[in-house]
Amino acid sequence: MTPLRLAFLGTPDFARVSLEALAAAGHEIAAVYSQPPRPAGRGKKLRPSPVQACAEAQGWSVRTPKRLKDPEAQAAFAALDLDVAVVAAYGLILPKTTLEAPRLGCLNVHASLLPRWRGAAPIQRAILAGDRETGITIMQMDEGLDTGAILLREAIPIGARTTARELHDALAALGGRLIVEALEGLAADRLTPRPQPEAGATYAAKLERNEGRLDWRAPAEALDRRRRAFAPWPGAWFEAAGERIKVLDSEVAKRPAGAAPGEVLDAALTIACGDGALRPLSLQRAGKQPMTAAEFLRGFPLEPGTRLPLPNPGPDSDP
Repeated sequence: MTPLRLAFLGTPDFARVSLEALAAAGHEIAAVYSQPPRPAGRGKKLRPSPVQACAEAQGWSVRTPKRLKDPEAQAAFAALDLDVAVVAAYGLILPKTTLEAPRLGCLNVHASLLPRWRGAAPIQRAILAGDRETGITIMQMDEGLDTGAILLREAIPIGARTTARELHDALAALGGRLIVEALEGLAADRLTPRPQPEAGATYAAKLERNEGRLDWRAPAEALDRRRRAFAPWPGAWFEAAGERIKVLDSEVAKRPAGAAPGEVLDAALTIACGDGALRPLSLQRAGKQPMTAAEFLRGFPLEPGTRLPLPNPGPDSDP
């Protein structure tokens, strides 16, 4: 393997895994870029991103500009004299001069099988859509939104009970392995970039907090996917007695004829949906610990026949 001088640009825990893999492979980390620390916790103290915390622990140079379009930021990046830059869930747009500064360009570790699910939330959108597989694409970046040429791709299955948290961890590990392979191939001139086809391109919109609300008029299978896609954030939830209840685990069940969406069907808290029924297995009230459905019902009884409120139809509602 040829050690390369690189800059790493990333922010969340997903990106941290790739950064650690690159360092373990022997590449020189000239600088690490991450989004600025954000207020977090009850005290709203500034907290560094997982990538920044990792870089500081290793003693690497860390930069947290609010934007890269400023001439000073672009000049500082160019002055690093890089072989390559690696980007993973960074969250800032790279201007053309930055993309062209490294000798081998900028590579992106993207959590989907491009061109499917370009954009901010590919892991969650793949589960929400019922995709049976997803994967990692190592892409040569251009000025478009995840439109660059493909260097490597590898798929992994999405199981019937896979959550976004589980898929995130599996994809992060795969991304770390593939970016090391990609740099080896690129340094040895063994990789041929393949242009992305436009056919099949989809957009993975950023997650919004209210998307987690369960609309009982939707099919039960779609609501179970929503629960899995939005774990841990923003979480799937429904309203009962004016309180927001999170659904942490669930299963699909049958709905008897004549049951209305949102109707509690039995003592196991099976809830009628537009098609089928959803049975929450683990729930959480605000400020409480997670509990089984039986434990929940002992402190928050929902008798069979209870009609849970339906959300007003809106752009985030299920069909």
